[in-house]
Amino acid sequence: MSLAYVRRGSGPPLVLIHGIGSQWQMWQPVLDRVSREREVVALDLPGFGDSDEHRARPTVEALASAVAEFLDGIGLAGAHAAGNSLGGAVALAMARMGEARSACVLSPAGFGNMREGRYARAVLLESRRAAKLAEPHAELLCKGAARRALAFSHLAARPWRIPPDEAAGALRNLAQCPGFETTLVALEDHNFGGPAPTCPVNVAWGEKDRLLLYSRQSARAKRLLPDARHVTLTGCGHVPTWDDPEQVARVLLEASSA
Repeated sequence: MSLAYVRRGSGPPLVLIHGIGSQWQMWQPVLDRVSREREVVALDLPGFGDSDEHRARPTVEALASAVAEFLDGIGLAGAHAAGNSLGGAVALAMARMGEARSACVLSPAGFGNMREGRYARAVLLESRRAAKLAEPHAELLCKGAARRALAFSHLAARPWRIPPDEAAGALRNLAQCPGFETTLVALEDHNFGGPAPTCPVNVAWGEKDRLLLYSRQSARAKRLLPDARHVTLTGCGHVPTWDDPEQVARVLLEASSA
């Protein structure tokens, strides 16, 4: 299927996959650095950003198949895959399917228990509701560092670092994306289990993740993926790209060097 995307750089191909309610622009802070050494494709998942909604139920596996089909269509089948949150779960699914050369996952979905899942869904639904209310005044609300901190504190450890225009764009996208509710419902059934991917896997977790809690869920990821390389993103929240772009870029490059 056709997906909205940007493509930059040269070198081994690397696809970057965002989380629920987000869009490819979340990778903006690391694109210049990573594209100096990789051919990077940052895309909008079906139902988010400028991509159309998925024709089928948007499970993690269905989204992974859609991304794999898209990459094949642009001549990058089997690229390295990296993703954040939902995008991390999609990257792991692609790796399991044999559709990725490696997987680098940042605070991936799928390692929470039932109580943690209810908490994350409640936070996401409330952020969606707030975004819809704030959308008409997004630029004004995102001008001040204190307001950005309030709006994005559940996602970033240093939300005031998000530039006002990027924050306003993220707020509008969260308010408008048509795939949010159907994807969130499909995610209720998703838990990582079964065989690990046979390709290299890197798991990086923000130590200040307030959505998919670092201490609990990263520990489960270590148990379920014992052969993976596990990294702590120091000083970073759930969406780490604005918190510490250099640290995140380094992890992405190291993970896709094989």
